[in-house]
Order: sequence, then structure tokens, then C-alpha cells
Amino acid sequence: MRVLLIGANGYLGRYVADRLLADPAVQLTALGRGDDADVRFDLATGSPGALTRFLDAVHPGVVVNCAGATRGGARELTRHNTVAVATICESLRRSSCGARLVHLGCASEYGPSQPGSSTAEDAVPRPGGPYGVSKLAATELVLGSGLDAVVLRIFSPVGPGTPAGSPLGRLAEAMRRAMQSGDNELKLGGLGVQRDFVDVRDVARAVHAASLSAAQGVVNIGTGRAVRLREAASVLARVAGFGGALHELDSPPARLVIPGPSPEHPVGSPPATSPYPDGCGTWQQADVRTARDRLGWRPRIGLEESLADIWMEAACRI
Repeated sequence: MRVLLIGANGYLGRYVADRLLADPAVQLTALGRGDDADVRFDLATGSPGALTRFLDAVHPGVVVNCAGATRGGARELTRHNTVAVATICESLRRSSCGARLVHLGCASEYGPSQPGSSTAEDAVPRPGGPYGVSKLAATELVLGSGLDAVVLRIFSPVGPGTPAGSPLGRLAEAMRRAMQSGDNELKLGGLGVQRDFVDVRDVARAVHAASLSAAQGVVNIGTGRAVRLREAASVLARVAGFGGALHELDSPPARLVIPGPSPEHPVGSPPATSPYPDGCGTWQQADVRTARDRLGWRPRIGLEESLADIWMEAACRI
């Protein structure tokens, strides 16, 4: 099976590439903007015609799209998350390769949900910010393309490679600073948010399964269990060996607040704050029955292992 992977150097794409390369039946070609891609191509600015010519030359059986942007203004998010997907869909429609498209969406497309509920694929999307809007527009393009296509809506990916600016990445970095400076307490805010954390390696397994399946439409990829950030912080403290106290500050429930000195926020400056970037409010939990029934996929890696890997990377930073 010849697979064209778009966005192989991103957080999710790296693990998808590893998973696909582990399958001896897969011949993988990576397309991206970086110099280390097999083929350099910028989806946000490249023409559908140019990509069509490449598809006709390579003739992949599956195209996997892991590319996109998670941060930036509305214009930038639209360019990288929506326009890029429009280019992929139009190129596949023009091409003679007849490739199947596996597109990575995200749970931000759903927006806030009722606490205690599990969000299924038939839920009406109500994204709470420009990121979710740009990703939902991309999903609608894929679903309306007439292609053999499936959209995997990834909930909150965690594990090795988790960006340092993400909520769990910031928790790990704050704990590293506290242990390095000998602080016996860590003050955190905004830990009431609950998310469905799924390990990035399990996401890669889901992409592999979707590539081999005939499933179409939207498929949620999560664990089916929401975890409070407060609980994740406690687990992280345990795997890190942090023996100090965790004190929760009063703060808006959808914000993670980590006060204290840092190069960007020296002593005496206001606390460093970072809004939870997905626009999904205080609760999100996946209904994952479709992934089980149509992909034969279940998550395997628990949150403690994911957090241990996040901590290992944070602890190695100088």
C-alpha cells in the first residue's frame, strides 16, 4: 500500500509516520514544507493543479493529512486548516489515483458540551473559537467532497512530544522549575477543566486502522473518559517524584494559571496565564463506540504512562 503522509513532522504526524513505517506492507512518502520532507509542498499556497500532478505521478492508495496549525489569528488558521484541505480535496478529485483520504480533525469542532455527557459523532458542532471553526470547515469540505474519506476527530492528544505550551506541557514545566529551585509547593489555577486525554501513539494506531478500513464520515478518537486537570497534575507529581504540596488558586475554570518567575515573566510580574486553547469550556468526553465498531480500535496507553513520558522530556530540558 502506497501512502502519502502530509504533515509528517508535526506533533501527531511524527507518530503516524512511525506507525506506518512499522507496517512492511506500507510504502510511505512524506509531503510537507520542511527540507526533510520527501517532497516539499506548501498546501496553504500551492495550487491544486501542482498537487494533482504529483498525485498522478506517485499514485498513492491512501492520503493521510496530519497538517495544520493550532495557534495564530483567524486568517492564519483558515489558511493552514481550511484552505489547505480544500487544496487536498480538489487535487484528489482531479487526480486519477482514486486514493482514500484520512483527515485528522479535532474535538474543538464540537465546542463546549454538557458536563457528564459523552459527545458522539452526530452531535451538532458548535466550535467555541477560530481554531475549531477552521477545523470544522475543513471537515465539511472533506465530507462534501464525494471522496472515499474518513475524518478522525482527535480529542486531547498527550504523550511524548507534547508541546511545552500546551496545558499539560506547562504543568510539567512548572513542576520542573519548582523542583529545580527546591520549592516545596506549587500554586496552580484553572485545574477544574476536564478533558478526554488520548495518547498520541494510540492516535497513530487509529490512523493506521482507518487507512486500512472502509469507514467513512466522522469517527471520534479518545478514551471515553474525561479527566480533571487537577487529577492529571497529581499523577504528574507522583511520576515526577515531586514531594511538595499542590495548591489550587482561584481562577476562571477554563484557564490554566501558573504564577512564578520565568524568562518571560520575572519576579514581580503578573502570573503567566494561558487559556485552554480548544474553546471547549470546562468539559469534554468522547463517545468512542464508532471507533471500536468500525475501526476495531481501542486506546491502549493509560494517562499515567503518557504523563511519565511528558515528564521525562521536561526533566531533560536545561
